[in-house]
Amino acid sequence: MNYRTLGKTGLRVSALGFGCGNVGGLMVRGAPAERERAVARALELGINYFDTAPSYGNGLSEQNLGLTLKALRVTPQVGTKFNLSQADLSDVPAAITRSLETSLRRLGLDRVDLLQCHERIVPAGAHVSEASHIGVDRARVVGEIVPALEKLRGQGKLRFFGITALGDTGALHETLDSGTLDTAQVCFNLLNPSAGYLVPPNFPAQDFKQMLRVAARRRVGVIAIRVLAAGALSGTEARHPIAVPTVDPIASGPDYGTDVRRTQALRALVDEGHATSLVEASLRFALTDDAVSTVLLGYSSLEHLEYAAASLDKGPLSAAARERLAALWPGFAAAG
Repeated sequence: MNYRTLGKTGLRVSALGFGCGNVGGLMVRGAPAERERAVARALELGINYFDTAPSYGNGLSEQNLGLTLKALRVTPQVGTKFNLSQADLSDVPAAITRSLETSLRRLGLDRVDLLQCHERIVPAGAHVSEASHIGVDRARVVGEIVPALEKLRGQGKLRFFGITALGDTGALHETLDSGTLDTAQVCFNLLNPSAGYLVPPNFPAQDFKQMLRVAARRRVGVIAIRVLAAGALSGTEARHPIAVPTVDPIASGPDYGTDVRRTQALRALVDEGHATSLVEASLRFALTDDAVSTVLLGYSSLEHLEYAAASLDKGPLSAAARERLAALWPGFAAAG
């Protein structure tokens, strides 16, 4: 296993992380023995970062991860998150503290290595109407959330903190450029490479405008997420029995089926020998940017874990593969 430094935190994290989310589903719906085998094998492979959240399975992910770590008697690096409701905005520090303390109880830990704001970042004054997201702007992050997290760090309940870097592109750049954050989870994949690469005009996905450059300048540790576009980059709409049955894209196509269809244009990477499969190509692509510290992947089975580790052991995609991609991506824009 290769390791990279997680920005200014100084933490050495495995190039492959262990995602405990709902999409892969192993830590939410997997049997206890399956969870223990997968986590034990992950540790054997050198994986040292495990990522969860209260919203994954309504607390089941945190609870099951905690039970698994207790059964194995191990304490790897663990990151979790917090959400805010409209009511929480009247006392943000208290809401974050409640969420973290609940997470720590589920995980059976005294502290987490990383706590991340799980709300979308929006422009100042923007109104977010979705029930599941309130949206937070740069001013709230810097003025309310960061001081609350600093206080919790002073109490020894967390080591570092960051955001899930989704939302408005301009607001995300401004928030990362504030210099107050340790980490960011960034959507970065073959269907939407814009966080790291220039994309052509009319590219049919959100343009993150090379956000990784801002993160690198501010020494923000980057955790790459959605590296398989929730499975669409496998090239098939079939879902594993443990995986979430349906999933909405993030920052890529309008629906999962569209993402799967667009993936077919990338098969040239396999046909021309740059990778043995689209999944391998997708995983190795996420490491092509030096700003990325770890590639976070959710698993449905032990086999998924083994394949991901073997794929990343081959290192980032070659320069020739990246040149080929530069010729393929304009076709996305042309196709709409």
